[in-house]
Order: sequence, then C-alpha cells, then structure tokens
Amino acid sequence: QVQLVESGGGLVQAGGSLRLSCAVSGDTFSIYAMAWFRQAPEKEREFVGGIAWPGDITRSANSVEGRFTISRDNAKNTVYLQMNSLKPEDTAVYYCALQRAYAGIPSRSDLYNYWGQGTQVTVSS
Repeated sequence: QVQLVESGGGLVQAGGSLRLSCAVSGDTFSIYAMAWFRQAPEKEREFVGGIAWPGDITRSANSVEGRFTISRDNAKNTVYLQMNSLKPEDTAVYYCALQRAYAGIPSRSDLYNYWGQGTQVTVSS
C-alpha cells in the first residue's frame, strides 16, 4: 500500500509564497509520476503540476505556469510544490497524487491511483 501525506498549507497574502510537501511511504517502486491537484468547494479537482520519474521531467497547468515549481527529493521520498506569487484564485485544498500505470504526467485526476488527504491553502487579498 502507498500512503501520501501532504503538509505545508496555510494562510498567505496575495503575492506571497508557500511550499507544500508530499511524503510518500509504503511501496514506492515503479512510480511513473506524481502530481499536485487542487479542489475548491463544489468544484472539480484541477491539475496543478506534476513530475515524472523517468527523466525527472515536470510540467504545470497554464494557470500556474511560471509561478509554481515541482521538485522531488528521492532520499526523503518527498515531492514538493513551491508556490510563488500566490493569488486568491489559488485558494483550495491541495492534494498529492501518484500513478504507476501511464507514461508521462497525466492531467486527469482519474488516472491517479493514490491520494493524500489534502492540505488547505488560503490566499487573502
């Protein structure tokens, strides 16, 4: 079983920064990609960005491109989401997800098999 635990959320003013962490435990073999999603109340879960294990390739959604950065620390089994220039529209619960069935970094939430519990990010005006 794979377990993902997010941390690092909080309240920040617009223009500020936060770094989210996702610690992975359990069976960490054969990971294809890990990604960050976010979800506001009564809205669909939205792809934010992700990282593929082969080649250490990253990509982000257009809405956060240039502001958010994905990275990982294999020694700590941890993936990070560095969020800069935060906007009120970024307010959501942020989830870490993992998949090992598809190549690349899918943006569809239903293609990820394992999820963390989420961490709240609130950006004030």
